[in-house]
Amino acid sequence: MYIIDRFEGDYAIIEGHSRESLLLPKELMPEALEGDVIIISVQVDRKETEKRKKEAKKLLDGFFDE
Repeated sequence: MYIIDRFEGDYAIIEGHSRESLLLPKELMPEALEGDVIIISVQVDRKETEKRKKEAKKLLDGFFDE
């Protein structure tokens, strides 16, 4: 469980159940208010990850070919 502790500038200060704090851009939660309980979910974008790996490999291969 995460709770919005407060807003500072363009960021929300989020407090977790173990009292750890997270700093997230306020734009990610436009309707949220201080004290609201939020759910945080993380997803891995496999397609974009693979694309970035290929681009990095291409750059490195070009660097060592010179």
